[in-house]
Amino acid sequence: MKIDILSVVPRLMESFFEHSILKRAKDKELLEVNIFNVRDFTKYKHGQVDDYQFGGGAGLVMMIEPLVNAIETLQEKTSYDEIIFLTPDGELFNQKMANHLSLKKNLLLICGHYKGIDQRVRDHFITKEVSIGDYVLSGGELGAAVLADAIGRLIPGVLNDETSALTDSFQDDLLAPPVYTRPEEFREWKVPEILMSGNHSKIEDWRIEKSVEITKERRPDLLK
Repeated sequence: MKIDILSVVPRLMESFFEHSILKRAKDKELLEVNIFNVRDFTKYKHGQVDDYQFGGGAGLVMMIEPLVNAIETLQEKTSYDEIIFLTPDGELFNQKMANHLSLKKNLLLICGHYKGIDQRVRDHFITKEVSIGDYVLSGGELGAAVLADAIGRLIPGVLNDETSALTDSFQDDLLAPPVYTRPEEFREWKVPEILMSGNHSKIEDWRIEKSVEITKERRPDLLK
């Protein structure tokens, strides 16, 4: 899979992809991530990519020309399955969407900034608009990083244990059950006996039961 990202502050994201699971995915050549600076595609002086909005109002808007130049330049080399704009008013990102996007081959993520991007870019180039939550950030870079991480870890071969991602929270509309590791007893706090029994069938039943209990308590909306 290839994920290309357009940003006005690309250095903000560079270190995120140089550590942990995403770095291993890149090292294994299972995931390619490229970060492009929108300013490299502008024809305006001093790398300008934003301007005041028509009709007045506070805040600057990312201009159409630099963004279209960037998108069309990248499209010359890559046919994108989705061109995604990270925006607070987009579709709320969840595990099902991550699963769906992980099956794609090429994604382009566009990080908004300031008061957003010229609406004409959204009308004519964006195929999907995504929000990572009901709040506003300074830009779409953190959202793009969240998408890349959630999607990248689902690519076969990225995780050492192929079944690990399948037992994550939200995969079956359930939150994950409690997990324990050594030591078996700490300050008289013991690991549940069922997990030490070696009976994998009963352990699986216990985990499902606990997942349902936790989901009912914390996120009953998922069970609907």
